[in-house]
Amino acid sequence: MIGSDFVLHRPDALEDAVRLRAELGEDAVLYAGGTELLLVLKLGVIDVEHLIDLKRCGLGGIERTADAVRIGSTTTHREIERDPVVAAHVPALSALARNVANVRVRSAGTLGGNLAFAEPHADPPALLAALDARVELAGPAGRRSLTIEEFLLDAFETALEPDEIMTAVTIPLAEDGVRATYRKIAILERPTVGVAVAGRLEGGRFAAAPAVVVGAVDERPIRVEAGMLAGASPDDEDAVAALAAAARDAVDPVDDLSGSADYKRHLTEVLTRRTVRELARSEGAA
Repeated sequence: MIGSDFVLHRPDALEDAVRLRAELGEDAVLYAGGTELLLVLKLGVIDVEHLIDLKRCGLGGIERTADAVRIGSTTTHREIERDPVVAAHVPALSALARNVANVRVRSAGTLGGNLAFAEPHADPPALLAALDARVELAGPAGRRSLTIEEFLLDAFETALEPDEIMTAVTIPLAEDGVRATYRKIAILERPTVGVAVAGRLEGGRFAAAPAVVVGAVDERPIRVEAGMLAGASPDDEDAVAALAAAARDAVDPVDDLSGSADYKRHLTEVLTRRTVRELARSEGAA
């Protein structure tokens, strides 16, 4: 049972949801899939006076635009997993979505909700950051767009203003030769460490430093300096070892039920090595 009483609002359009959000401010919480929100409500972690259900606001769906794949904020992980546009243009995200938690969570949980809740132990942020994805936000003052790293400020904290709603996530179309992959080590269906790598391979070597982002182990995704891989092969032991060490040193984990801080640093180093090597075997573009 949910311990607190609240008023449930079900607007039929984004404009109505934005108006409600602006009127109610911090007294209102947005709701789509509810896989995270309902859990904290049942545990009594937070009290909610107003709940705004976004499912009728037309914020779902996936489309290819001229230069990006646009995923509506209320699109579920299951829909992403099975979508042919995502499979064709962002196969790494299809693979990631297939391994989010379990099928019940994937069928209800949304990409926008996952990002807006800012739970550190989540899969999408690291890969989306490596792919230079952006979130689209709408509010009374208009619309704006932020990178994933600009949006995720800390554990359970985002740049979303009290009167704003996330409307979509956009992922730039990858150029020829760009590949991406994501690997994780998970405990009880949540990632303890996740590593995403995206870069262009030419002749079996990185044309430039790839994007390397470590997620789930810290309060927010951590981008790792990867200049040592520019011009190197994914099988270059020295270059990959240097990157793995840099990733280990870049994170600042804490001891918790997922393991000690030292153990998580070790996992980060090991997983970074594996992810870079897997990139060479990944299929096509990001």
